[in-house]
Amino acid sequence: MSYDDPEVMKNPAETMRDVMEKIGLHDPVELADDLDLTKPQMVAVPQHRDIKNLTSDVRAAAEYLKPARRKGTAQIEDLQSLIDWSNRFSGDTSVLFAKPDMAAPRLTCIADYHAKGPADPLNVKGDPSARHCHHKAVYSFPLSDEWKAWMGISGKALDKDEMGEFIEANAKDILDPTPAIINGNVKDANQGWENRLITTAQQIEGKFGQLHQLLQMSRQFQVFEQSDLSVTTNRDTGEAQVNFINEHTDEKGKPLNIPNLIIIAIPVFRGEAPYRMAVRFRYRKSGATVKFIMTPYNPEKSFEDAFKMAVELVREGTELPLFYGSPETT
Repeated sequence: MSYDDPEVMKNPAETMRDVMEKIGLHDPVELADDLDLTKPQMVAVPQHRDIKNLTSDVRAAAEYLKPARRKGTAQIEDLQSLIDWSNRFSGDTSVLFAKPDMAAPRLTCIADYHAKGPADPLNVKGDPSARHCHHKAVYSFPLSDEWKAWMGISGKALDKDEMGEFIEANAKDILDPTPAIINGNVKDANQGWENRLITTAQQIEGKFGQLHQLLQMSRQFQVFEQSDLSVTTNRDTGEAQVNFINEHTDEKGKPLNIPNLIIIAIPVFRGEAPYRMAVRFRYRKSGATVKFIMTPYNPEKSFEDAFKMAVELVREGTELPLFYGSPETT
């Protein structure tokens, strides 16, 4: 050992400073212009320290100014906007999904859906047909106020005042039957919807009423109940059968003769054309109380027709594959 050696003659503090400076020096991590974000980004820190995985940090830094891929869900307000959005962002893998839910119908465009063909799960580089399915647009069909009102009271028992208030508030939706419908003669009908309503009345043994009849019943309707006892005896066996026969009459004792069907014309979706539908009308008497029940007849048919018409409009406007149902959860 020579004391003339400068390294030997350093004091301990100076030596520690040099050692810490040496192990503390490191080169900054620089992002290349052609950085491959699909590969992990690793960095080795100085001696005696752990290797750090900077993949998430590098990807976040790379996406600071520009995202690496499209993602998010757009909420569309009308069908034409959905068509325009789809045409702007769609590609070879884009599709449409239609959900005909009467409570919450919707139409979804997935711009980055999985590519056509079978999956390749054994590919070491990943399935080439798989996509993230993260770029979407959703159109939630707006049910009309009229549709929600009539579906809302469907099957519910209303008292006389409730029925009257509902009829007065929604009188614009009620149509008086045409002479052909009143007569129940298909040959007299001039419109297809008349034939359909006449057939409906025949199938359920119904009779169509007019708006003024409903309003009158909501103000003056009274039911009187008469009960008779009927006894039938079998002479051979001696068995007797007892039946109670109840008959509802008006205040003059005449049998009640009220319509059990009305016609309404309401749109399924807001701003669309109205559909003419039959509504079953009946009453229920319990003691001194009378309840009225109005139930739209087969509303599913009108809903399905309106929904398919709108979906077909989008399919033709985008020329995208259409599936009925919901996409995979991602």
